[in-house]
Amino acid sequence: MSTTETNQPELLQAIDKAQKDGKLTESAVQNITAWLTEDRYADYRDVVAQHIRDEKWQKLDDVFWTIIPFGTGGRRGRMYEIGSNAINDRTIGESAQGLADYVVQHVGGDDLSCAIAYDTRHKSRHFAELCAGIMVAAGFKVYFLDDYRATPQLSFAVREKDCDCGIMVTASHNPPSDNAVKVYWSTGGQVLPPHDKAIIDKVMSCQDIRVAPFDEALADGRVEIITDEIDTKFIDAAAACRFEGPRDAKILYSPLHGVGAAAVVPLLKRDGFDDVTVYEPHAEPSGDFPNVPGHVSNPENTAVFEKPIEAAKAGGFDVVLATDPDCDRLGVAAPLTTDVQGEWATFNGNQIGAILTQFVLSKAKEAGKLNPQKYVIKTLVTTELIRRIAASFDVRCEGDLLVGFKYIAEVVDREGPDDFLFGTEESHGYLVGQYCRDKDGAVACMLISELAAELKAAGKSMHEYLNDLYRQHGLHRESLVNVFMEGSEGMAAMQRLMAAFRSDPPKSLASIDVAAVRDYQANTTTSIADGSTSPLAGPNGNLIIMDLADEGNYVAVRPSGTEPKVKFYMFTRLSPELSQDLGQAGKTLDERVASLEADIRAFAQKV
Repeated sequence: MSTTETNQPELLQAIDKAQKDGKLTESAVQNITAWLTEDRYADYRDVVAQHIRDEKWQKLDDVFWTIIPFGTGGRRGRMYEIGSNAINDRTIGESAQGLADYVVQHVGGDDLSCAIAYDTRHKSRHFAELCAGIMVAAGFKVYFLDDYRATPQLSFAVREKDCDCGIMVTASHNPPSDNAVKVYWSTGGQVLPPHDKAIIDKVMSCQDIRVAPFDEALADGRVEIITDEIDTKFIDAAAACRFEGPRDAKILYSPLHGVGAAAVVPLLKRDGFDDVTVYEPHAEPSGDFPNVPGHVSNPENTAVFEKPIEAAKAGGFDVVLATDPDCDRLGVAAPLTTDVQGEWATFNGNQIGAILTQFVLSKAKEAGKLNPQKYVIKTLVTTELIRRIAASFDVRCEGDLLVGFKYIAEVVDREGPDDFLFGTEESHGYLVGQYCRDKDGAVACMLISELAAELKAAGKSMHEYLNDLYRQHGLHRESLVNVFMEGSEGMAAMQRLMAAFRSDPPKSLASIDVAAVRDYQANTTTSIADGSTSPLAGPNGNLIIMDLADEGNYVAVRPSGTEPKVKFYMFTRLSPELSQDLGQAGKTLDERVASLEADIRAFAQKV
């Protein structure tokens, strides 16, 4: 019996006293007690005990107040050596073991297989090797991408090797403190209902984690390295989605210290782009993300483009591209006019989605490949400009989807990949083709580069291209506000806030009446005027949309599935008639967005 076990009564008394003194939440005490007393946590018992002796109550509460959940992208959070609410060997191990146990039970057979890849984050290689050992011990053949590789390459590998599942070790664009696993099904898409809930059940009930030594499994063939094979086949498959046209564009590309250069650079070269430069300060693969503002490699953050834009102006580049650490998201900056030494600006995710939708559909039309059965896909919190562009080409838009690219992938398989044209979500995710089932920053870089070259040949800037869409379909302005709510108190505040939007929503926002509230959890629409409710067709999830009386203006609210925050999406629009003077129209909508944000923040603070 260890010293920790003999001192368990003393340790349990200490955490009980800490709870009474208000230093630990009840849920944290329950989870700490489990890690101290249950055999499945024996390897971590001494570290937990030392934290208790050192009275690290705040840290203990942070990492034990809940059990880290599966969200829209898997299981994601801050790394710490212990804790049910942290990413560590135990929580990563439970995730892999739960997946293995479910696939064995659900699929069965003697020839199960799993593909595994990892990004540049701290401990990503370690966690990938741990997951591989767990899958091997469960009887799986593991196909391993043993270098920093992109999330879409993992999705492709699952499909290419006909795997039953896949694991990507990445926390996407989160801060350096974080890591995660994204879990994939045999389709190459992230796990969906009912598999996700069933896997969670296996994860939560996981007792023993069984791990085969990685080196032994590699030596005897139970782990097979497939990096070179997938590199070649992935580039072949993505390049097959190219469109014909000019290739004279000077491109500055930033991988933001992530994996992207291994996919983006060879893909652009294959597509005929010979003038591609990797932005040197962001080239080093590093989990610290040292040369980006705040050490957060998120292409949604305009600040990451400031230095690359300076370099682009000095070097005469036509466009700046940036992908996040696992290269599934794309950010873009371009000059406002055809003068590359003039003023530049970034595009948000909705704007990139709009210009790529227009580009893909116009090129498909040129090739005679459009018909009413063809379709594009977007989520409920992605701009309706996508739907209007699709309608102008007489193709369908599948748009009643919850947040998460896995739902876009689900539609591709449900509606048929042969008619799929383009998928987009506001958080900078884009996909064409049939080769994978997740958003792909590399293929998005290829499409934007093709558009940049085509516009350069036509004497038009990318921003002017977008402005043409606004004049045709009406000016759209979207904005996203994140309200962070950390820890156990934050979770309770999130729940109160969502309940308030359901039970007593604002009567007006930005001086416009709220006409109705769409509640996708109850699947009802409530009229604010008379309180009547009606059934709401669509998916079921924790999402609320408040429709304003002015058509095309609405606010969506949802808790993040991957981070401790509530996300507020604001959508505004003017008619085409009121959008011909884009300067005046932009001023009107900018003021409306600012007013919406102020009203939403005020409402949230009162709850």
